[in-house]
Amino acid sequence: MASFLLFKDLLVGYLMPEKCYEEIFVHFHFHVPCLRFVLNKVAGFWILLDTFLAQLPQLLRILWRGSSEGLSLTSVLLQLYALSCPVVYAVANSFPFFSWAERLFILAQTATIIFLILHHRGETFKGLLLLLGFSNVMLLLGLYASGAVVSLMMASSGAALIASKVAQAVTNYHNGHTGQLSTLSLFLTWMGSLSIAVVCLQESGGSLASLSHVLSSCLSFVLLSQVFSYTCSSATAAKKTD
Repeated sequence: MASFLLFKDLLVGYLMPEKCYEEIFVHFHFHVPCLRFVLNKVAGFWILLDTFLAQLPQLLRILWRGSSEGLSLTSVLLQLYALSCPVVYAVANSFPFFSWAERLFILAQTATIIFLILHHRGETFKGLLLLLGFSNVMLLLGLYASGAVVSLMMASSGAALIASKVAQAVTNYHNGHTGQLSTLSLFLTWMGSLSIAVVCLQESGGSLASLSHVLSSCLSFVLLSQVFSYTCSSATAAKKTD
């Protein structure tokens, strides 16, 4: 009984109002507005995880293994650009710092991954110059670029994110392996992009923005599938060798 009450308290406290709990779990009525409310809550949770933690497992894996093998520099650079665009847009439009400050955390993680990729290639100084130059350019754009330029950057961020996933998928295909790609990072990214797609489809239907989010989630799934596929192939080959 105590565990049942705890289950109810968790659901009502964090996931749904008590009315929805009674509709779904007491009356067994799958009330559409309640289901949509729960779906949006869950989607918000995954979006939050993607925003704060998606890149962290990848960064820790590179540091732990001492290698960035298999990671596409082009892909991560495109990610850095895509993640920087909302920050530039926020600075240009004088949004309060607290409304976009969390994006600096994932930007720092992505920038560190780029530096480590170049560092492992023996291009440490080049990595420092690249990140310093990029951050200065983004800052200048945020402070001095025209509204049209900033809006164009914001509109292009989705395309850059899609291109980054295509670049990594192509790299995986050519290499025949996924190297040091983190399965957990890819899973969090997939769930985050899928959640954004679900929310956008509910709000704006089949708009271009919604379709781009759907495509992004599909590409995230492709990357995740590549990890499992190449891992299974390597395990099978190792067993045959033994």
